[in-house]
Amino acid sequence: MKKREYIEDSNKEKLMDDKILKENLCEQADGTTCKSFYIEKIKDMQYGENKYQKAELYKSELMLDYEVIDNQELSFNNIISMTVVMDIVSEFYDVNAVAIVRHAKLCGAALGKTIYDAYTKAFDCDPLSSYNGTIGFSKIVDVDVAKHVSSMSVKLIIAPDFEPEALNILKETKDLKIVKLNTPLADYKDYLVEDIVITPFGTLVQNKNCSVLDKDLFKVVTKTKPTAEQIEDAIFAWNLVKHAKTNAAVIAKDFKMLAVGQGYTNTLFAIERALDYACDDAKDAVLATDDVLFTEECIYAAAQGRISLIIQPGGSLKDNSLIEIANKYNIAMITTGIKNLKL
Repeated sequence: MKKREYIEDSNKEKLMDDKILKENLCEQADGTTCKSFYIEKIKDMQYGENKYQKAELYKSELMLDYEVIDNQELSFNNIISMTVVMDIVSEFYDVNAVAIVRHAKLCGAALGKTIYDAYTKAFDCDPLSSYNGTIGFSKIVDVDVAKHVSSMSVKLIIAPDFEPEALNILKETKDLKIVKLNTPLADYKDYLVEDIVITPFGTLVQNKNCSVLDKDLFKVVTKTKPTAEQIEDAIFAWNLVKHAKTNAAVIAKDFKMLAVGQGYTNTLFAIERALDYACDDAKDAVLATDDVLFTEECIYAAAQGRISLIIQPGGSLKDNSLIEIANKYNIAMITTGIKNLKL
């Protein structure tokens, strides 16, 4: 198919009509489908993931409205981490929620009675990784949060707004980049459209993972039944493990992430890593996994860590055996039927 040509400079504001911008689909003479994307270059970036990689920033068709305070320049890695942290926080847009990522990987998250409460709980999950991390907030950042952030090394914070005094404190913090998200967080998922991955074997396009857990549809498959509080923690943990690198496991209790194991080659390794980190705090906590439990060792590990509830996709050939062992150790189990693989 011949590329669309632009005849006059004065028409550059109308490069594509609304239908093409929305659909991006066309059909060639031989009946095959092609897909076009219109992105407008904004600027060259200092570098990409590493200093020897070139990078550019483009304006996409659907783009959030945000502002960088004091016109600080965002790096390639800043934008990647900022996206990951707000993907997580947007799951909890209507409550006080905080998430922390380092190198675009989840390292802390919590809900709280206040935004400061949520922040301190999230920070407590992995204080070491929180340093030089990226922190996302669902609500206005207050003075207490600003004082704590200013006392440590943080790469970037992003929030819907900042109290005036809090903003003044943050502006004085060395090397901290401050981003204000003007688009309502409730609308954030409307901007999650497609993932595009260009490989030597072809270009992959898929819609974003916007899976939602419906507690009226998931199944409690064990004799031991979870309490209402455990179910709420399970939903919280499920929304976190959804954004962790596969294979992943999250341990949570009282709307606080206690540990995460992610990026492992199997679910058992992820579970064991999370349990090792959570240690005694895992007692009576909830364990969530992004993929099915493929071996009985997963349940034995959870029992040793004194986990009270497991939430997982289900669908393993060993489901019956897993349920039997969970019953033996009085562990409740929920199966969702939803995998959340993230490569």
